[in-house]
Amino acid sequence: MRLFFTKKELKLRRKRLILMLVCMAAVVALYVVLTWPKKVEPVPPVVTVEPVGREDVQIFGDYVGRIRAQQFVEVRARVEGFLESMAFEEGTYVTKNQVLFVIDQKQYRAKADKARAQLRKDSAQVRKTKRDLDRIRPLFEQNAASQLDLDNAIAAYETAVASMGMSQADLDQAEQELGYTWVRSPISGHISERHVDLGTLVGTGGQSLLATIVKSDTVLVDFSMTALDYLKSKERNIIIGQKDSTRSWQPTVTITLADDSEYPYKGLVDFADPQVNPKTGTFSVRAEMPNPDRTLLPGQFTKVHALLDVREGATVVPQKALIIEKGGAYVFVMRRDSTVERRFIELGPEFGNNVVVERGIVPGETIVTEGYHKLTPGIKVRVGKPKGTGNEAQTDNEAKS
Repeated sequence: MRLFFTKKELKLRRKRLILMLVCMAAVVALYVVLTWPKKVEPVPPVVTVEPVGREDVQIFGDYVGRIRAQQFVEVRARVEGFLESMAFEEGTYVTKNQVLFVIDQKQYRAKADKARAQLRKDSAQVRKTKRDLDRIRPLFEQNAASQLDLDNAIAAYETAVASMGMSQADLDQAEQELGYTWVRSPISGHISERHVDLGTLVGTGGQSLLATIVKSDTVLVDFSMTALDYLKSKERNIIIGQKDSTRSWQPTVTITLADDSEYPYKGLVDFADPQVNPKTGTFSVRAEMPNPDRTLLPGQFTKVHALLDVREGATVVPQKALIIEKGGAYVFVMRRDSTVERRFIELGPEFGNNVVVERGIVPGETIVTEGYHKLTPGIKVRVGKPKGTGNEAQTDNEAKS
């Protein structure tokens, strides 16, 4: 075995070594290239968007109300006497001036007859004194009667006229009291049961309340609103309880019956108490509502759904697009380049599944309604189909691929 190599052999070995290193480097480089992880482009998240709308929004408030009759009149005896008869059926409809009760008339008829007789007597005395005066006046002018005789004739005539006037007043009063023995209905409406029995002494020394009449073809709905409701309405230049001809709408109410059905007629709010009850912090509001079929009974409680305001041309977004945090409420707005930005907004009243936006966004802008939980400001997004359209699976598969 040789211990030394020739120059030619050394040169050959060196070339072989260099070639081997080059091949190993090429293999390593090829391996690195083949096994190097490919750069994956991020897939934009898929979201659902909607344009910001503009519409007329009705603002309602819900309260507890009580039905009250438009008129509730007590029928009372105005003269004293024994109740002789009743000329109606209890619980029926009576008309204005219809005779309801008759009180014993004997003493009042006798009083009227006496006053009438006294009037006739005084009338006769007036005629006599008038004739006496007519005889004495020409005699006085001819100096056949004294001034005293003329003065006495004039005084007698004037006294007789005054007495006749007093008798006429007594007769009018007596006939009025006689008329009060026929107790008539002051209004048209439904009458209650009688409060006294026939033969009972009624009037000044006895029971005066005979029955009550309720006019309920139109009823009043009373409910209470908070002082906060009043302040909000003032901010919108709406005075509750007053009609405004400049508005295209008026405050109305609808009510719910005991079976949870909605009453078919609407009532108009026509009154609001000018002061707040310090004990409850509320003020009374009243609406007038038609009741032609007497479905609503005075005294019953009901749910009141009151129209408080109509926001014309309000900016509206769906509630599902809102993200509410400690710092406030915001939505994600999609720009024209398909990127999104976070936009804080000022919320107004809610209605249905939507909410009014006071500031921060304008109609026509596009907001994200679904999929915002995976967004960050400035990220690019893809618009997908809303859930439930049938293409959801296809959109999801595209996103996964």
